[in-house]
Amino acid sequence: MNQWGLCEENSRVGSARRALIGGALAAAIVAWAGRSALAQVTVGKTHRKPLVTIFLRGAMDGLTALPPTGDDEYFKNRPTIKVTNSLKLDGFFGLHPALGALHPLYLEGKLAPLHAVGSLDQSRSHFEAMAVMERGAASDPASIPSGWVARYLSALPEDNPSPLRGVAFNTILPDILRGATSAMAINSITDLQLHASPSLRTAIEGMYAKGDDPASVAGRETLEVLKVLEKLDPKSYKPGGGAQYPESNLGNGLRQTAMLLKAGVGLETACLDRGGWDTHVGQNTPFLAQQLQDVGDSLGAFTKDLGPQLENVTIVVMTEFGRRVAENSGLGTDHGRASAWFVAGGGVKGGKVYARWPGLKDDQLEAPGDLKVTTDYRDVLIELAARQIGLEKAAALFPASPGKRVGLF
Repeated sequence: MNQWGLCEENSRVGSARRALIGGALAAAIVAWAGRSALAQVTVGKTHRKPLVTIFLRGAMDGLTALPPTGDDEYFKNRPTIKVTNSLKLDGFFGLHPALGALHPLYLEGKLAPLHAVGSLDQSRSHFEAMAVMERGAASDPASIPSGWVARYLSALPEDNPSPLRGVAFNTILPDILRGATSAMAINSITDLQLHASPSLRTAIEGMYAKGDDPASVAGRETLEVLKVLEKLDPKSYKPGGGAQYPESNLGNGLRQTAMLLKAGVGLETACLDRGGWDTHVGQNTPFLAQQLQDVGDSLGAFTKDLGPQLENVTIVVMTEFGRRVAENSGLGTDHGRASAWFVAGGGVKGGKVYARWPGLKDDQLEAPGDLKVTTDYRDVLIELAARQIGLEKAAALFPASPGKRVGLF
């Protein structure tokens, strides 16, 4: 098992890069570097449409999250683990009741579920498939050295100097941001704060209190920005709209993402993870429902918290592949191919399920018994990126993409 609770031992996910901003030592170092990068936060406000990615690592079972209740073969293949009490969507697909917090978004037209989404990767290896999607590749992750979100940030106009353009709430910078020059991985916003005793703080402030030399000016700017960041306290933050976030890593990450978006510090993309989806056994236990509940409640709280600001934010919930159609002897499911994704936020044509349904009969499945991929994941991501940088630049982020329109926006 690894940090995401996956069954494979060797990860090819990108190299670790921790955020080293914050604290007395960082303040001193940044101050001596000339014009402080942190100081640019004060001018980092942007009118762009931020992008939030949530990667469900471990291959989320789309046939449970978004059960095709209109397909009789679904019930035949899953006599024990089938979902029989799903929330109604379009008469063919249902929504797992644990994702109930997302149902109002769907009814309001702000949530677009997608089914039979996947890549061309045939390995059924978590880490190969994750690397493919994070790099934006067709099937070989080694063919592209950088993450697609990193390339997305590079494609944006260079008029936002904020060092908080890209943030991953993680201990490492994920592959999706590999190669980004303006991104960082943090566990909490408190990592960006100056943790010092009153006496040490006074001493540091005294060092840069006077003088017009670059070091003194940068030092004062850095200290001022650190004061701004200190006001962004996750513990005292009051979400809007009566939103209540789950006390989970995903809930806390989205809570802090909302706080950064509201603070106007130049955040253009936030990347979050949620592991634990490798359900080889026991899908008839409460475990999988609890996983889905965390996703639904966290995302529901995030959208409620943002309120009108949601119109400028695009959210994608993705997973590397799905599960086998038929349940196994452990009442779980093995690695499969296609799965379900979700897109939410401003401008999305929600209130409908996007799926070119391939069917679940034996002759409609991909060997050895998987849901076929009918929507290439790159087509989904191109439409998300195009909302900000235009279709031509967005398509260039994903070499050799099929370029089929999904129609999400």
